[in-house]
Amino acid sequence: MNSTTLGTSTNSTTPATLPMGNLEMCLFSINFLFGLPIHSYVVWLIITGSGVASEFFILNLSVCEIGNCLDCLFFLQINWISVLAPLALFFQGLCMTGRPLFQCLMCVERYLAVVHPVTFLKYKPLRYRVICCTAAWIIILVSCAVCLTTLMLINIKAHTLFFSLQFLLFLSIQLFCLVAVLRALKQSGPGERGRERKEENHMKRRAFYLILITTVNMVVTYVPIMISGVFIILLNQYNLSFWAPGLVCFVLASFVQPVLYLHRTRKLSCFSSS
Repeated sequence: MNSTTLGTSTNSTTPATLPMGNLEMCLFSINFLFGLPIHSYVVWLIITGSGVASEFFILNLSVCEIGNCLDCLFFLQINWISVLAPLALFFQGLCMTGRPLFQCLMCVERYLAVVHPVTFLKYKPLRYRVICCTAAWIIILVSCAVCLTTLMLINIKAHTLFFSLQFLLFLSIQLFCLVAVLRALKQSGPGERGRERKEENHMKRRAFYLILITTVNMVVTYVPIMISGVFIILLNQYNLSFWAPGLVCFVLASFVQPVLYLHRTRKLSCFSSS
């Protein structure tokens, strides 16, 4: 969430030319300098590896995060290159819709694998993932267009309400998946004995922990922004200090998913050994 794109209803300055504070410039720089390499590395590992089908959602999430890192670069440059302003506003849809949507798809997939395994196995993994991601990118492009329109018109309430409702919807779906998987963990399947039961319980616990981490990540990332949005809607004005906690959480939370992937694939050792 790039707070510099918002302006007050009484300000005649376009939102793209509002000055950025030191905190914002620092966070945008961190997100670009550290986020771009780590997400690019994840994309490279998935493409060059043999698990493209199983990691297809993570691949799309990392591509979306790369676009968000470039968006931070655009915002850092718009004071000198004004032509980047519309592109920077357009790319806001990647952080508002792209990240939570792909995280939500990952949670729903794990929910189906644990709670409805028969339904999950009916579909070819890569085919349904491509279909879901295609629909997701269409939704993201629509969100980018809405962000560009509302921010160029400096319609703060519409913009805030738009992303707040999205975050609430995606978070509710993830909480539903989390509770459903937790309930499935407490139930043992018919005829399960010994080693088979232990293996299935291990898979269920792993899915539960992944959904739990993703959901906590969503809460930390978007709840502060949603709370700020409530104040902005009620007060009908923008205050830069409202976004400071949410912006810090947003930048830090963007590194959770790639670090989890690198840890799972045992690639973090290359950083510690160097």
